[in-house]
This record gives sequence, structure tokens and C-alpha cells, in this order.
Amino acid sequence: MKNLSIIDEFVLLGLSIDPDIQTMLFVLFLGIYILALMGNLMMILVIRADPHLHTPMYFFLGHLSFLDICYSSVTVPKMLQNFLSQRKAISVWGCITQSFFFIFSGGTEGCLLSAMAYDRYAAVCHPLLYTVIMNGPLCTAMVSAAWLMGFLSSLVNNLCAQSLRFCGPNIISHFSCELPSLFPLSCSDTMPNTSLLAGSAIFLALVTLLLILFSYSKIILAILSISSKGGVKAFSTCSCHLTVVLLFYGTALFRYINPSSGSVLERVVSVQYGVITSLINPLIYSFKNQEVKAALQRMLRHQICVSGF
Repeated sequence: MKNLSIIDEFVLLGLSIDPDIQTMLFVLFLGIYILALMGNLMMILVIRADPHLHTPMYFFLGHLSFLDICYSSVTVPKMLQNFLSQRKAISVWGCITQSFFFIFSGGTEGCLLSAMAYDRYAAVCHPLLYTVIMNGPLCTAMVSAAWLMGFLSSLVNNLCAQSLRFCGPNIISHFSCELPSLFPLSCSDTMPNTSLLAGSAIFLALVTLLLILFSYSKIILAILSISSKGGVKAFSTCSCHLTVVLLFYGTALFRYINPSSGSVLERVVSVQYGVITSLINPLIYSFKNQEVKAALQRMLRHQICVSGF
């Protein structure tokens, strides 16, 4: 049998090999990461501090903000380190670990977005029964199910990836370790892994998207049955969530269903759902949400009064 040398680390090429461009990218992504952390932490603090936001919608939104912090923190710190490092290596174990937390965070976020869609359906279509339908135990169960689904999806795929042998090359044309980028580098048969990853992604997407489509179809029918002014107001409560769903699902499905090619487009798409979405979410929910803006104003007034006193 032919002898194979088993590699124990990968090299992440990142977004560019030009040192000058890498410096510019470091500054850019450091700024994005800091803004994402500040924005999501601000959302969590505002939701916890303001009693007016202790509702099911903001309960889900608080978890979404925490997930966005985790999601971006899985990949961005390592990417920033590699921008300034000559040796852009990561161990095989570290690579699979990063992939585990990346899929865990992404799968949980997809499930959480579907729970938020159902919450909007209950608020728009059954406003008088909203607090009865979206009671505390149900909200807790939906969030717990989202975390469990994300964990199981990631666990199954990454446990199967543990059996892969990597014999070279060890160059990953990406800025992070995602399973679609690892499979072409393996000297083992990756067809079962590829099928499992695509199947689990499609299953998770179908389950969550069906709930989202059901919720928004009911919301649209409800809006059409009320006055024009009321319809605009009702849909405005859901437009933020719909924007987040389109951004997240569109880019994530493109990445995990299509075969990996190492193209620039793949890296741009990964930046969108892995980094930019974490920055956009708190901006969308704060600037387009009157309740959050009012809560921020109350918090600022309180801080001013405390400082003045």
C-alpha cells in the first residue's frame, strides 16, 4: 500500500495574501467585530434593564444577540490574528473544534429565527391571545429546542469528520475552518460526510423555513384583511425579522448546499453570514424598532440623571 503522510495542521489563506491588503483588512474587521460586540451587548443590556422589553419577542431577541456574539467570536479573533501573522496555521483538532462551534451557533440561530417568526404570527394574528399563546414555558421550550437542534446538528457532523484522514495538501482557501472547505483536503472517502452535511442543512432549513413561511403567510393574510394604515403598522413589526431571515438563510444555504470550490464568492458569502450579519442584526432591531429606541432613550436619561446627581 502507498504510504501516506498524515498532516496535523492546516494553513488558512484568508481573504488575501497581500501584506498591505491584510493590514487594511485587519483594521476593517477589527472595527466590524468591536461594533458587533458593542451592538449586541447593548441589546442584551437594554432588554434586561427595561421592564417594557420583558416580552416574548425581546426574550428571543436577547438570545439572538448572545448568539451573534458567539457566532462572530468563533472565527473573527483567529482571522484577525492571521492578518498579522506570517504563520497562518491551525491544528486539525482546532480546525474541527472551530467548525463545531460555527455550525452549533449557525444552526441554533436558524432555529431561533423560526421561533421569532412564530412569535410575530401570534402577535399579529392573535393579539388578544398573544400573552396566553406565547407564555413563559413555551418560550423557554422553543429557545431550548433551538439550542438543542443546533448542538445535535453540529455534533453529528463533526463527530463524523473526526474519522477523516488528511494527507495533504493542507492549504484551506478560506479564512476559517468550515466543513465544506475541509472535505476536499481529505484522503478518505468524504461522500458520507458531504451527504450528511447537505442532508442535515436541508433538513434544518426545511423545518425552520416551513414554520417561517407558515407564519408569514398567515401574517400577510391578516394584514390584507385590515385597514391600510393598520396593515402598514402590523407589517412594520415583522419587517426587521424578515430582513434578518433573508440575509441569514440566503447566504448560509448557498454555502452549505453547494460543493466547495474555494472561490472568492464563497469567502464573501461566509463573511456575510458569519461576520456582517452579527453587526447588522442589532442595527436593524435598534434603528427600525421604536420600542428599542424608546428604551435606549430612557436608559440614557436615567444615566444622565444619575451622573448629574
